[in-house]
Amino acid sequence: MKTALQKNSKTIYIATLSILSIFLFIDYLPGMHRLTRWVTPPVALSLGLVFALLCKQAYPTFNKKASKYLLQYSVVGLGFGMNLHASLASGKEGMEFTIISVIGTLLIGWVIGRHILRINRDTTYLISSGTAICGGSAIAAVGPVLKAKDSDMSVALGTIFILNAIALFIFPAIGHALNMSQQDFGIWAAIAIHDTSSVVGAGAAYGEEALRIATTIKLTRALWIIPIALFTSFIFKNKGQRISIPWFIFFFILAMIFNTYILNTTETGAAIGSSINEFARKTLTITLFFIGASLSRDVLKDVGIKPLIQGVLLWTVISISTLVYIYWF
Repeated sequence: MKTALQKNSKTIYIATLSILSIFLFIDYLPGMHRLTRWVTPPVALSLGLVFALLCKQAYPTFNKKASKYLLQYSVVGLGFGMNLHASLASGKEGMEFTIISVIGTLLIGWVIGRHILRINRDTTYLISSGTAICGGSAIAAVGPVLKAKDSDMSVALGTIFILNAIALFIFPAIGHALNMSQQDFGIWAAIAIHDTSSVVGAGAAYGEEALRIATTIKLTRALWIIPIALFTSFIFKNKGQRISIPWFIFFFILAMIFNTYILNTTETGAAIGSSINEFARKTLTITLFFIGASLSRDVLKDVGIKPLIQGVLLWTVISISTLVYIYWF
């Protein structure tokens, strides 16, 4: 039996999204910043999650497409606020660790899923790939190559999605509790959090430097989608499958190059780059509402306990090992 909230889910969805958008963009008006401070990435995600759990999904097709494409546009926009040289210099340490962590996460995930929890091959591999590289994007790229069933894809995506939502809340809090520097938190978030959206959201919540470092390292890490997809095709002998390449990553790099060598050479250009970057931060916040609203009770039921345990154990291992690396090496 539907509740009153579920019956009016579309109206509530439109009203919530409208209020969120209005408060985000009236920030451009002089003297309105005080009224818009509450609109942060964690708040936007929370609104989406609360809506999804109380009202169920509304406009699921629109919500899915909006979250996918708006995230990509937002990430490219963030590139206009970054300097190529500074980003590469500050993220060098994290990118070196990326090679070790990607391979290590895949191996540890396989052991946990297949040999300890006895989860089926495809779900184990999808969760491991999503944790190792960039969450849902990696799963979406590897799934067709693996010829995974829709049910396995849904379980893996649901597991990663739930953990991403949790990460956006707890990582900044843990970072502050450990008194982590902006650079250390950026490296940690980029490696230990799955999806680009949650990495960028957590980085933005922690600080400017953390956001820049986390975004650079995460998108470098996401490039591993291509070799992992090829590796998957070779190992599981599924040749001829199309590999989904995340082209928005290359556009992010082009935006960063353009900002470094063209826009930043003049005051007017620097102001344009800053404006694009600021607008991208606002659209990213809206994206997190869409992502939160994509969750549902059905997704929670489909995930089940074993895949969630695999995801949590693997996430814990990579989070702790990254912290050890940051503090001791």
